[in-house]
Amino acid sequence: MAELATASVLNRVAALGTQRWAVHFMGRQRALKDPDFIELTIGEPDLPMATDLIGIAEQAMRSGRTRYSVGKGEPALLEALARKYSARTGRDISPAHFLAFPGTQAALAIVMQGLVEAGDAVLVPDPNYATYEGVVRMTGADFVPVPMDAANGFRLTADQLRDAMVPNAKVLLLNNPHNPTGAVLSREAVSEIGSVCREHGLWIISDEVYETLIYGHLFASPFDEAALADHTITVSSISKSHAAPGFRSGWAAGPPWVMDRIQPLSEALLFGNQPFIADMTVHALDHPGTVGAQMAAAYQKRITTLMKAFERSVLKPLKPQAGMFMLVDVSATGLDGEAFARRLLENGVSVMPGTSFGTQAASFVRLSLTVPEDRLLEAAQRMVAMAS
Repeated sequence: MAELATASVLNRVAALGTQRWAVHFMGRQRALKDPDFIELTIGEPDLPMATDLIGIAEQAMRSGRTRYSVGKGEPALLEALARKYSARTGRDISPAHFLAFPGTQAALAIVMQGLVEAGDAVLVPDPNYATYEGVVRMTGADFVPVPMDAANGFRLTADQLRDAMVPNAKVLLLNNPHNPTGAVLSREAVSEIGSVCREHGLWIISDEVYETLIYGHLFASPFDEAALADHTITVSSISKSHAAPGFRSGWAAGPPWVMDRIQPLSEALLFGNQPFIADMTVHALDHPGTVGAQMAAAYQKRITTLMKAFERSVLKPLKPQAGMFMLVDVSATGLDGEAFARRLLENGVSVMPGTSFGTQAASFVRLSLTVPEDRLLEAAQRMVAMAS
């Protein structure tokens, strides 16, 4: 019997899902059989989330906060977000600026659907997070990489953006702090990039999920710049800041008029997030706690350990300025990132090949900092031994 027809969107995203995580899944299978196998592929915080957040979610469920949500987001959550962003920007940010979503990924996908379609183009710095291409292509829009330079620490520049500009460009998908590179853009750089976007009439979608995990640098957002705020929709969540990825609690912030336009689309797909999780998120936003600071301290220490472990090796680490990952240049081994990552599986370690994040990182692998320091050091020593 012939297969029934399906929508063209499935063809557009067909090669953009689990295929990019093939090395991760191969490593996971080995880890199930070998307790000494070390997984460094995904960025899942290894510190537990604060117990008070769990208690608040439990109390909310027991008090009946398990009914349907409000499509825009629970009022208390929108108020908490308004407090956070008013303090951050120094402007009067109201609940009308926000929509609540189950995680940053959902926020990205729905906001993108609300801004572009077939015939449009989205500019995306390369390297980029592995889901970004799928988020763009599902809309029918063109995915246009903006090549970044490893020699500049993979930090996007206004000139690189200008060079990649195409006539049908409508959105820049910006990620700052950046995954997978750990690069951080200065306020000056964000302003220059934003000026190019204003010049060409582009929206900026700014993924800021690593806002709180910055090491020795200042966070900068186009949403915080009054001259760029009307061009910007920022997305974030408590997944990284509060070690709570499984709760899927995120949001988008932007001009109220476009949030109103996107809301029916969001409601058609999701209709808000769970009330008891919203209650927990309110507490998380109003009481940052110590988990974020503990994670940042742990990751900085692990970065130092890795830099020392690789210092006499042909493997060349790119020291991250933020986040929970490190890129390592493996080109001196004669292998590209994909070949190196697959061979490393035989040595009991899984890392992500740079090609999972675009073409510019093809000679790199990405490793996660979210394992205990002794295990991370052991993984680095296995990498060095394989490269020798």
